[in-house]
Amino acid sequence: MSHQKSFQYADLLSVLERVVDIMSAPDQYSYPSVFIYGHRATGKSHVVLSIMKDLELPHASVDCVECVSSGLLFHQVLSAFFGPDAAALLPRCPSLSDFVRLYKQMSSNSPATQTRYIILDRAERMRDMDFSLLPALLRLQELVNDNVTVILLSEIVWEKFRPNTGCFEPLLFHFPDYSKGKSLVQILSWDHHPSYTPELYASYINILLGVFFSVCRDLRELRHLAVLNFSKFCEPLEKGEAKESDIHKLWKNIEPHLQRAMQTVYLREVSSVQWEQQQMDEKEATTLRVLSAHAHIELPYYSKFLLIAAYLASFNPARTDRRFFLKSHGKIRKTNFLKKHEKTSNHLLGPKPFPLDRLMAIFYSVVDSRVAPTASIFSQISSLVTLQLLSQVGHDDQLDSPKYKCSVSLDFILAISRCVCVCVRLLDLLALSLVIQSQVVRQERSLFTAVSNLHLL
Repeated sequence: MSHQKSFQYADLLSVLERVVDIMSAPDQYSYPSVFIYGHRATGKSHVVLSIMKDLELPHASVDCVECVSSGLLFHQVLSAFFGPDAAALLPRCPSLSDFVRLYKQMSSNSPATQTRYIILDRAERMRDMDFSLLPALLRLQELVNDNVTVILLSEIVWEKFRPNTGCFEPLLFHFPDYSKGKSLVQILSWDHHPSYTPELYASYINILLGVFFSVCRDLRELRHLAVLNFSKFCEPLEKGEAKESDIHKLWKNIEPHLQRAMQTVYLREVSSVQWEQQQMDEKEATTLRVLSAHAHIELPYYSKFLLIAAYLASFNPARTDRRFFLKSHGKIRKTNFLKKHEKTSNHLLGPKPFPLDRLMAIFYSVVDSRVAPTASIFSQISSLVTLQLLSQVGHDDQLDSPKYKCSVSLDFILAISRCVCVCVRLLDLLALSLVIQSQVVRQERSLFTAVSNLHLL
């Protein structure tokens, strides 16, 4: 077994032991169906297929994205177990009964000496197929009277699969996310640049995870971000301004760059070539050209206010709402108004989730007219989620208190506020409002008052 496989197996050792346990002796019947779920890029397909190959178990691997119809699924299973000649016996539009009948006929001619496994990757696509297909596959062992086990791999939980009419309950396994410690660092460090030492790249990965791990756990997206931003990290080394041991100087150089990259996580609004071209233009200009398609989106009137309220809720601590949005909030001590962890730039930490109730409360404080809480307002929130201007946190079926995050930048919000003529002192409402920033605002106001008094004199 290779070093890469051994590492991934060690990281998922507890799950692997349970998966191997169900694969009992080859001549014994195994569990009829197994449902394995977990987030994307957690190693589900790789681990299961590696076990099949290492143990030399007969299996049929089917990607449900490729199977636009159940007939293609039946054809691939029969081809893997009994050869293409057996699959050719299927009619042009095979039904489930045709598949079961042909499978029983072929298995009687060539009985299984050990358990056969049908692996259905991205099984959530099966919910769009015939409603009777999933319940039948879950008890296929009983229907064909053969030693066969169906393994379903999915990114969503079993509760979203279970038919209303009921079905055979499979054995459930959960693949956990990779931990932030050794697991992710070592996996991402396999892509280290040959021109630099592995220790430097590991330090870069630790910096990258410190910024993005709170908002992104997807291994594929983290690998993409690591490759995309490494050239910016190495700029001081190429110019001779720092050494590999000057990690603090390298971090200071890439910090604002990662802050901008966080605004487009998962969106892929620009290609890698365009992103690199942006960084080349940044060396000659003081501002970064925005290639985001969001800059050209036209939104309904109240959707703009909802988006402004969502941004304020994402980047403002909840404890500041009373101060910013109530006219008579009483006395608030200014010395300890912000806690220690709140003095860090919220743009660097990323948007925070907020409940729907808080969003609507800020919305009614910001909007310049009385708006009834109608279905139209709530449907506009769903539209913002569809447009990826907001992102929903948690499960879709969490109806009691859904939570959201704002996915747009400050520049976009300022442009939206100018379009609707919002005079809500946006720079004061944002809890980027650090102590230093609030002092600057007070100084500017004092200066403006002094100039006005001089003018009157």
